[in-house]
Amino acid sequence: MKCLSKTHVARLWIIFLLTGLSMFATSALSSAAVLKIGDSYGGGVVLYVDATGQHGLIAAKADMIDRSSGKDMGYFTWYSAKNAVNAFEAGYCDWLLPNKEQLKQLYINRTLIGGLENTYYWSSSESGLSQAWAQDFSTGEQLDGNKTNTARVRAVRFF
Repeated sequence: MKCLSKTHVARLWIIFLLTGLSMFATSALSSAAVLKIGDSYGGGVVLYVDATGQHGLIAAKADMIDRSSGKDMGYFTWYSAKNAVNAFEAGYCDWLLPNKEQLKQLYINRTLIGGLENTYYWSSSESGLSQAWAQDFSTGEQLDGNKTNTARVRAVRFF
């Protein structure tokens, strides 16, 4: 029987150690707390979680509050809404204006997200050259409106 040198034993020990650590890290990741709608996470509030529990959508904690082209505070034309969301950071630089389907999820989960007004919110989905989709948060209706109309804005980001 061949004797193992000290370097071979050391190598085997390191391999054993790394294997054990990787198994621990994998089990720690799989047993991590699963995010759910309404949880604070990633600079906002979890709005949607996919079936894997690993990916989803986060809504900003509050509506955008800047003034748009002399309009009432917190109300934006569609064009200024896109610009405001693109400039928004809140710890992350990948915020976007929600599309029509994401805005519907925001409406459905509005009580868990919090801070949403009973008024119109813009989506990024266009319905024509001069029109885009909005969601009425008082009735749940989605409608297309003129991009120069004003509505509120809540940014979202993926995780």
